[in-house]
Amino acid sequence: MKMRTAMKKWRAATLVAVGIALLVTSLAACAPAGKQTVVFGDLSWDSAQVNNRIAAFIMAHGYGYEVEYIPGDTITILQGLSAGDVDVNMEIWVENQQDAYDAAIASGKVLDLGNNFGDNWQGWLVPRYMIEGDASRGIQAVAPDMRSVFGMVDYWELFKDPEDQSKGRFINSIPGWECTGINSEKLVTYGLDQYYTDFVVGSDAALSGSMAAAYQKGESWFGYYWAPTWVLGKLDMYALEEPPYNENTWNSTRGCAYPSNNVNVAVNAAFAERNPEVVAFLDNFTTETEQHNVVLAFMQDSGATTEEAAMFFLKQYESWWTKWVPADIAAAVKAAL
Repeated sequence: MKMRTAMKKWRAATLVAVGIALLVTSLAACAPAGKQTVVFGDLSWDSAQVNNRIAAFIMAHGYGYEVEYIPGDTITILQGLSAGDVDVNMEIWVENQQDAYDAAIASGKVLDLGNNFGDNWQGWLVPRYMIEGDASRGIQAVAPDMRSVFGMVDYWELFKDPEDQSKGRFINSIPGWECTGINSEKLVTYGLDQYYTDFVVGSDAALSGSMAAAYQKGESWFGYYWAPTWVLGKLDMYALEEPPYNENTWNSTRGCAYPSNNVNVAVNAAFAERNPEVVAFLDNFTTETEQHNVVLAFMQDSGATTEEAAMFFLKQYESWWTKWVPADIAAAVKAAL
């Protein structure tokens, strides 16, 4: 298969181009004879890479495995997982690749180990200080009752669009993202399109940057974002209340909260059969969105690498991750830290 050949080439190229050889070399000394190298699908976003490196550190120093990372996008990594060129995917966003995921599971070549973190979130936000004030910054609450999307009709003047003073500005996400169209539908459903312009930003940097800039100045901001992300790890934003998610409402008008995605750990089935002890560990591997927010904020503030962020997690949340593994394994990992 062309994909299989390409994935094997990537495996070799990754060790050279990305510098992973340094990490693999350091971990190799821990690996007893006969244990294969574990290949992680290294998706392009930070939380996935941090999850990989948390799991890899535990596998190397607790179980004695070597590790490698193969970079790729969601579908390519899933195909590699089916083909056996990738052993572990720590962040399958199931609903974002539902058809391909279903086919991989149905083939029997991929085994889903369940949620890594299922409490991920997306929705509409305003700075909490607008509602509750912030005494430490000398900010007084300007809208104590602004807690629901339906109440935003009364507060549009707090968010005046600099290009159209007759309306407030709702800051939407990026062109081409599915959520951007959903947000536009929600504005209509909630009756807010008559009060707010639908301002679509050009990039994630522009979206998060607009929020961070407004927050730093103590100004108003109303828009869409999601978690886990560094920006929601750093800023105290208030998630506006919406009707609870309802499938029928969602499919007809979008007039309810976003559904939460399943973000799952998955492994190649043949790998799972050969390595039951490490798969038992991965089956126990669960995290929370707030933990990732904290870790991603640490990366943003300190300029830390994903490896350093993984060490930060293991030290910060020792009482959490030690429940994933037997006591002797946890002791070995703590000694390595």
